[in-house]
Amino acid sequence: MNRTQSSTWTRRLLTGAAALSMAIGPALAQTSAKAPSKAAVTHAKGAAAVDTARLLAADAEPGSWMAAGRTYSEQRYSPLTGINKANVGKLGLAWYADVDTERGQESTPVVVDGVLYFTTAWSKLYAYDAKSGQQLWAYDPKVDPSNGAVACCDVVNRGVAAWKGKIYLGALDGRLIALDAKTGKVDWSVQTTDPKQPYTITQVPRIVKGMVIIGNAGAEYTCRGYVSAYDAATGKLKWRFYTVPAQPGDPTNTPELKKALAGWDGDFWKYGGGATAWDTILYDPKTDLIYFGTGNGLSWSQSVRSPKGGDNLFVSSVIAVHANTGKYAWHFQEVPGDEWDYDVTNPLMTADLKIGGVQRHVLMQAPKTGFFYVWDAATGKLISADKFAPLNWASKIDLKTGRPVENPEVRYTVDKAAIVQPAPLGAHNWHPMAYSPKTGLVYIPVTESTTGFQSADPKTFAVKDRVYNTATVSFSDKITELYGKPGALPRGNIRSYLEAYDPVAQKIVWKAPDKDYGAHGAMVTASNLVFSGDWSGRFNAFDARTGEKVWSAPTQADVVAAPSTYVIDGEQYVALLVGARGLPPGQARTSASSANNSRLLVFKLNASATLPQNPIAGSVAGKVLDPPLLTGTNEQVIDGEGAYGRFCSGCHGAGGVADKSIPDLRYSQVLRRLDTWNQIVLDGARADKGMVSFKKVLADGQSEAIYHYIVSQANKAKAAQAAAK
Repeated sequence: MNRTQSSTWTRRLLTGAAALSMAIGPALAQTSAKAPSKAAVTHAKGAAAVDTARLLAADAEPGSWMAAGRTYSEQRYSPLTGINKANVGKLGLAWYADVDTERGQESTPVVVDGVLYFTTAWSKLYAYDAKSGQQLWAYDPKVDPSNGAVACCDVVNRGVAAWKGKIYLGALDGRLIALDAKTGKVDWSVQTTDPKQPYTITQVPRIVKGMVIIGNAGAEYTCRGYVSAYDAATGKLKWRFYTVPAQPGDPTNTPELKKALAGWDGDFWKYGGGATAWDTILYDPKTDLIYFGTGNGLSWSQSVRSPKGGDNLFVSSVIAVHANTGKYAWHFQEVPGDEWDYDVTNPLMTADLKIGGVQRHVLMQAPKTGFFYVWDAATGKLISADKFAPLNWASKIDLKTGRPVENPEVRYTVDKAAIVQPAPLGAHNWHPMAYSPKTGLVYIPVTESTTGFQSADPKTFAVKDRVYNTATVSFSDKITELYGKPGALPRGNIRSYLEAYDPVAQKIVWKAPDKDYGAHGAMVTASNLVFSGDWSGRFNAFDARTGEKVWSAPTQADVVAAPSTYVIDGEQYVALLVGARGLPPGQARTSASSANNSRLLVFKLNASATLPQNPIAGSVAGKVLDPPLLTGTNEQVIDGEGAYGRFCSGCHGAGGVADKSIPDLRYSQVLRRLDTWNQIVLDGARADKGMVSFKKVLADGQSEAIYHYIVSQANKAKAAQAAAK
């Protein structure tokens, strides 16, 4: 339900709007681009009248945010300058809307023709009046909660696309849905995936030449990656590009995939092969190419996936295809034979950079690996690649071959463990980065982390349906031994920060450290302000040139999503969706709708709305470790560790330590009763929340073994906390 601070504030907003607009409107409307064209400002409210011409002229309409990345370039740069360093201190909360889902909130608000659209966990979609905050309509695709069991990285959704009066949504269960922008009624819906297979969709659809482009996720769960194009008017399939080969002789094997087969070994195709394109998709009008990145292969362990090695194309690659046909144009494999979950589905962006005295049209990416890439957008020729974050898996990128100079110590087997930096969540994951043509800098949310790897035994490992099939071990005696050696890297999460990076000089310009670890999306404006939230419950603005924090406001929630900005009646607004795993340290629950205080927050100058301050009855600020005593045997704990890693870690985090939006089991009150635990794990008592029954995949006694393992991990963490005091 939408809230404002008070009826007094509401009356002041309504009666003072005209005077406020006269006083500060001209300054707020000022931009570094030319004034909006007449065509850009005459669209009816809620029309979502977006087309190619309008997107190409987005800088002539800076008051709109018509796509998740604002423009085709996906730079997340706004030409607006109404909010600037001189007045950002007056930025206040204008209105907010509570969200009725928990888990992660990753959507960037799209604002067009006076309406703000955003999605939440479980693929729900909302439309609000962008000025008043009045809800116009809501749509719930009613995703079966059982799909949550195969959503490797939570039941999130990153946003929508607007096109010719429709809003397009990719639902978690694989549907692509077109809705009327004014009413929220479904115009058409197509199932883009085989519902019998564990595919999911969390990404933003992109509209290219009247087609909706969409990929999918599920590379840990027996899926084969592909990207599809559907007619935006009818939902008819236009073309499809598969990212890994099928069985030799399969008709879907294009000439490129037939060649790729030579770099694979074994019967990998029986289990899909992976390489799903689960996030970034970018269209470049200058080259008429569509670019997307692919993820890990199935399984992660190459000893299991492709025993004799090989590059395993097109795993962990950037692929360019021709927009009209989906035919292959070029590819660049960043991680040949990847076995560290180094997906390169991270955000891509195009830009025009002066490199070596020559103006170049380039494609850029800061992927999980820690290397920042710059390619020629038309040909895929590598221009430069250098480190933007600490890493140990490779020493450099060979600019002649484009291949990483790999550290042989990071390859692992069933007998050999390895410590790898970055860990699978990467130096930079899906969280949006931003680029400013004014400063020439890219603003990247960076996380530093390490993990241990060891392969499952290829002789005994068996791929199973609808469970995590990475074939890796992240906790073992060999891994612990490596971490115990002098000079070893720290284990787990180390630090996070917002980084400004020069893509021409390939150097770090500044870092703004986070108080609490966690990645968060970014946006930059022509007034040299970078906006980004954090995991301390704050929304911040930084000087884009120096990294100085110039403004901050409470969010009462962890923030992972990126903001957007827009203008209504001469006033500039900044919108941000908040909510992620748990709550910030010391923060109580204040929302009756979600335990993690998920909300849409909208800010503008001189606004004074406030968030609720009274804790919900029974809520506890922060987290308290209070596990029961360990009663299981050593054998049960050891067996539970292996079973947890196979069946639970994909959602609940390695070692029982949550690294996504699923609850951290070590803090769960369910640990108080084994029978309650089994009712959830085996009987599906929380299936309506996405925690379906695992009775069919767990062997006798494994549920109890996992329980004892989590109790053990919780007690270890409690002892460590006590020792640190």
